[in-house]
Amino acid sequence: MRKSETMRTVFLTGFIFLLATIVVHAQQALSPHYLEGVRIDNDTLPHVDLPQVNIFPKARFKSKQDEQQYWRLVWKVKKVYPYVKEAARLYQKYQQDVPQSARRRDRRIYIKKAEDELMDLYGPKLKKLTISEGRILIKLIDRETHSTSYDLIDQLKGGVPAVFWQGVARLFGNNLKSQYDPYGEDRQIEQIVLYIEAGML
Repeated sequence: MRKSETMRTVFLTGFIFLLATIVVHAQQALSPHYLEGVRIDNDTLPHVDLPQVNIFPKARFKSKQDEQQYWRLVWKVKKVYPYVKEAARLYQKYQQDVPQSARRRDRRIYIKKAEDELMDLYGPKLKKLTISEGRILIKLIDRETHSTSYDLIDQLKGGVPAVFWQGVARLFGNNLKSQYDPYGEDRQIEQIVLYIEAGML
């Protein structure tokens, strides 16, 4: 056998060995993964739930004034959104920590403690909110907790405080019973919140 043929054989053997090693490693790295199936007629098709993908259109404004109003709304939503998230977190914690069977007195103590914590952390800042920022706050609380601010006060503190605070809100042109409408009047706020959550604002 000539030297060139010997070299070719050695090279080919080495290449096959290398290829076999890669295939074995690739097969070892793969673990079996079974997909859920959906049966349609006599056929089974794999079913995969994909995460939601939000598509954001490029903002277009009719006038410079509309653009300025939009960016003012962005600023207001960004200002109140952290308070809304914290309120939703505390409400969820309350639901976990205080069972429905808890005595009324125990509930009051818990609520008072949570109120004091909130006021220590956010009280001065919340007192400086404008009426329009308060309106956005009320709407976003409904978005995050699936309950109006009026219903939350009624549930946590009782009917009399809920009526009192509703009266105060009405004096300033707000309504604690306002419901969040992401497809109607609150569509722009919803879009801004989605931008914030996606890290685009």
